[in-house]
Amino acid sequence: MAEQQKKQVPLRLSAKLYNALAAWAEDDFRSVNGQIEYLLTECVRQRKKNGGYVSTELDKPLELDFLDEK
Repeated sequence: MAEQQKKQVPLRLSAKLYNALAAWAEDDFRSVNGQIEYLLTECVRQRKKNGGYVSTELDKPLELDFLDEK
């Protein structure tokens, strides 16, 4: 039963990252919150499976130039 309880976590995202996540969530028929939870779950699953980080460049700034500036 404890696994069904969810913690609330405040999260600050850049507008570009939020817009990218929102578009991806819409493509996957999820809410933005659901998409973030899904992606974090997949990262944790991969970490447990491989015993390492998903990316070896965790501290590298994201380049989100693929988004239209509006």
